[in-house]
Amino acid sequence: MDKRIAESELIINSRGAVYHLDVRPDELAHTIITVGDPDRVPAVTKHFDKVEHKFQHREFVTHTGYIGNKKLSVVSTGIGTDNIDIVLNELDALVNIDFNTRLVKQELTSLQIIRLGTSGALQESIPVDSFVVSSHGLGLDNLMAYYAYENTAAEKQLLEAFRGQVILQPGGAHPCLLAAGENLQKHFTDGFHTGITVTCPGFYAPQGRILRGPLSNPNLIDNLTGFSHEGHRITNFEMETSAIYGMGRVLGHQCLSISAIVANRIRKEFSKDGGAAVEALIKKGLEIIATL
Repeated sequence: MDKRIAESELIINSRGAVYHLDVRPDELAHTIITVGDPDRVPAVTKHFDKVEHKFQHREFVTHTGYIGNKKLSVVSTGIGTDNIDIVLNELDALVNIDFNTRLVKQELTSLQIIRLGTSGALQESIPVDSFVVSSHGLGLDNLMAYYAYENTAAEKQLLEAFRGQVILQPGGAHPCLLAAGENLQKHFTDGFHTGITVTCPGFYAPQGRILRGPLSNPNLIDNLTGFSHEGHRITNFEMETSAIYGMGRVLGHQCLSISAIVANRIRKEFSKDGGAAVEALIKKGLEIIATL
């Protein structure tokens, strides 16, 4: 007999919506764009032909609508892998758990989840205002340590090479590495750089920034930039990608992360108009996403 999911484990509010997102199953598309900033949701959906649903709870804003006949949802996650844990689990629950019986459905749905975000480049050759598709997410946080999942042989080999080349602080992160969804990545090639994206558990010291707090690993950026293995290199870092790829692996969804480069940490440059770079990514991304 299938196990019923308790009220304490899956919280459904008074209007029949999942707790954090405040979205009901019928209000979600199966192709989903995630963004970090809640204000970026309307920046995406202003390009839709129509928007049918709008919801907001805390930092989680969701719009669902159409470009032509393509139904899309845009969801803000806020910053960090802890929020990705919330958002990906609740997106999965909306399509794969029956909210009336609280049982996992017999037939499971695989979502298409595409992150449109911002990031800092770790290679001098990747200019600000360009776009990077994450071939892999390499997590320096601890989220995926709480989940059981399987790496492919290629992922294990690449992760082992990383551990051999990049020195992390003693007692620090135990990195995880997961590949993008192949069914999505193949559509995003022309006009995009591609490489490994490192996901950090913070914005300052975890990304090698020094304000007043000293760094425990001052060589981190140089070590990340210098990593190379069989044509793979680390192109950029941010704070969500590895968790999206990891939760996609655990839950059976196709995931892809695409970033507008607003900083180049090697050149010490920052975009003169990051908003314009994000808008360009949204337009380019939607042209492709609407055809998936």
